[in-house]
Amino acid sequence: MHSRPMTKPSARSPLAGLTVVALEQAVAAPYCSARLADAGARVLKIERPEGDFARGYDDVARGQSSYFVWLNRGKDSVVVDAATPEGKAKLAALVAGADVFLQNLKPGAAARLGVGPEEMRQRHPRLICCSISGYGDEGPLADRKAYDLLIQAESGLASITGGPGEPARVGVSIVDIATGAAAHAAILEALIARAATGEGADIRISMFDVMADWLTVPLLNHEGGKSPQRLGLAHPSISPYGVFQTRDGKSILISIQSDREWAKLAAVFLNNPDAATDPRFKTNVDRVNNRAATDGMVSQAFAGMDAATAEKRLSDAGIAFAAVNDMAALSNHPHLRRITVDTPNGPVSYPAPGPRIVGAPRAYGAVPAIGENRD
Repeated sequence: MHSRPMTKPSARSPLAGLTVVALEQAVAAPYCSARLADAGARVLKIERPEGDFARGYDDVARGQSSYFVWLNRGKDSVVVDAATPEGKAKLAALVAGADVFLQNLKPGAAARLGVGPEEMRQRHPRLICCSISGYGDEGPLADRKAYDLLIQAESGLASITGGPGEPARVGVSIVDIATGAAAHAAILEALIARAATGEGADIRISMFDVMADWLTVPLLNHEGGKSPQRLGLAHPSISPYGVFQTRDGKSILISIQSDREWAKLAAVFLNNPDAATDPRFKTNVDRVNNRAATDGMVSQAFAGMDAATAEKRLSDAGIAFAAVNDMAALSNHPHLRRITVDTPNGPVSYPAPGPRIVGAPRAYGAVPAIGENRD
């Protein structure tokens, strides 16, 4: 056990006093439990003697895994060898003392360790169990292993991502993150319900279900006869909504959300107010049907301006736009908020979580070494 001091939640933290036991690996469940820890819950991260395998994903954060440093701040690490009778007994005792039991093992694995959600809920009616899996407990793929990129492919997400040439991976672990966020919301709902009824909950979340839900719009477009095509940095059902090049070589992405905005773009940016009433471009459906002509007109206007002029005229027209940045630009972006967390190898700075609670600034706990906890 290590003695490095760890940050404790403030008494004002909304989940202070709650204990979460997280039998977790990789990304989806750790994303969820990190958010619970941020809100003041005590998260006991159960690790094998060799640790969560995500500790070895890379070594870019002071010699440590970027994934692990990002997703495990504020937690205690508790080593349990669940392959032994003593380890199983220790795990069951920890779950018995928890408010929330979160796990993302294969379906049935928790039961084999003596902490299956049905058994735990029967023994501890106030316990909230949340089980994350690839495909859920039922259905033809229930027993299949699943990771983020596999679900991106299986769900069809990759088929609508990238350019015309071939399917592509979304550049972050979007399935894991979406699933962890869904689990976080479901657990908070269950905590609210328990406060009213005294009863816990048995929550089951599959990565495939979460991503299928997120893919509702492209699915409905396909079933409506307009199957989405890969368009790179362009929107499949809105035009103009894509990237254009200025005279000095800067890439700017613009978004037109309504016919009123199109009229403003035509008058102020294109210097062609008649484009707002031209039957080829009057409505968004017209512009999508004539996308090549629409984008050609906008592209010609961009090509005649430098970036500073283009950005000013877009601002004057009230049009939403963005620079097409890379990670170097994000690292130095003037709008980027950061937090700094302690780790076994020293402090690491990275982007702050999205929520900001006015009047209640958050303190973010340290990233634990294997077996490091406050007791």
